[in-house]
Amino acid sequence: MEPKVPTTERRGHREHRPEVPPKLSRLRFKLGQKAKREPKFRFYSLYGHLLRDDVLQVAWKVVCGSRGGRTPGVDGITVHHIVESEDGVERFLERIREDLRSKDYQPDPVKRVEIPKANGKTRPLGIPTLRDRVVQTAVLLLLEPIFEADFLDCSYGFRPGRAAHDAVGEIRSLVWKRYREVYDADLKGYFDSIPHDKLMKGLEARISDRSMLALIRRFLRAPVKEGRGPPRRPTSGTPQGGVISPLLANSFLHWFDRTFHSESGPGTWAKARLVRYADDFVIMARFIDERILGWVERVLEVRLGLTINRDKTKVVHIENEGAILEFLGFSIRWSRSHRRGGGPPYVRVEASKKSRQRARKRIRELTGPQMCFMPVAELIASVNRFLRGWLAYFSFGHSIKARWDLVRFAEDRVVRHLRRRSQRPYRPPDGVSLHQHVRDLGLLGAMAQARG
Repeated sequence: MEPKVPTTERRGHREHRPEVPPKLSRLRFKLGQKAKREPKFRFYSLYGHLLRDDVLQVAWKVVCGSRGGRTPGVDGITVHHIVESEDGVERFLERIREDLRSKDYQPDPVKRVEIPKANGKTRPLGIPTLRDRVVQTAVLLLLEPIFEADFLDCSYGFRPGRAAHDAVGEIRSLVWKRYREVYDADLKGYFDSIPHDKLMKGLEARISDRSMLALIRRFLRAPVKEGRGPPRRPTSGTPQGGVISPLLANSFLHWFDRTFHSESGPGTWAKARLVRYADDFVIMARFIDERILGWVERVLEVRLGLTINRDKTKVVHIENEGAILEFLGFSIRWSRSHRRGGGPPYVRVEASKKSRQRARKRIRELTGPQMCFMPVAELIASVNRFLRGWLAYFSFGHSIKARWDLVRFAEDRVVRHLRRRSQRPYRPPDGVSLHQHVRDLGLLGAMAQARG
């Protein structure tokens, strides 16, 4: 099977994947097959492929099809600017090719923004320029099939053909198999704390092409522009938001996966199981003891140089009354049967309380007083976009009530918005309630949600 085109991925969602030309598809297939057949082979001739027209063209199409194409970096340039410019796309890619050919390519500073989190804190996001996104995607096109051949089945995050639902489904399956003690780990600032020297040493286990390694090192060391201050050059980490960051982050924790399943790891001597989605992971076993906890701390903190957030890391005995494991927005628990007359217990997977609270907060923002300037049709369209994404993600498991409640909440919020929209009361057509009216205007209704 040919490897799929890389793309940015949110949890449970994948962006558009452009068609790959046959020659590039064959190249990626050969790289993957070589990596599978020879696990210790180090690839020595990769950089030259970055100059190929098909590689840069596909990289451009991937960036255009992602959200990143509409988000400018420090230079303010988006896909629209390139397409509408006098030189056009061809000249834009040709300048990139010339810089790569001369090996004078220098990444631009990364624009750093803070994304609000549910707990009131923020998550740093690094936004490369459009030019750097294209080059990083080209690098990803060549490296992904190599590292995909090495990655283990326990890893689910940011990988072709895998998504958050697969990881949650595996946890559910393991609970059924009586792996009901769970070490729920949390890494402190993982993407910002990856040691560059250890990361590069891991990459060098598969890549001996010095030019390719030098280019990756430049991306890791690209200055970060935050606010109005001067750019600073990072000494660790790979910024969230970079196209190549998920692959680099996965390649680094791959060594944790391998060690876990080695003869000296708890996957062997404790028969434990690992489920990892990027930096979110759980270890499941029939019994979690100090030996497993000590092993995790030694490998992650001593060998890999990471930091465990002990305030958020815990052991969950999932069979206990009221015990809940929260993972990737879902809550997972051992539940009694809700059938009339009783029945056997089962593994209940549903949208977590925090996920539902965040969703309601977002809908309040989309329908708040500050949105009174927006035409009603546009406001309903923005609410629908959010609802479709949330409902699609939480279509997994037993979230029907949470989905139904959110649709009804959104409908109530839009009705409330219309009532306070102006000094004059908003009047629906004669004989039609406001609730029915907003559904007639296109807001997703409860019946549509139930069919979804």
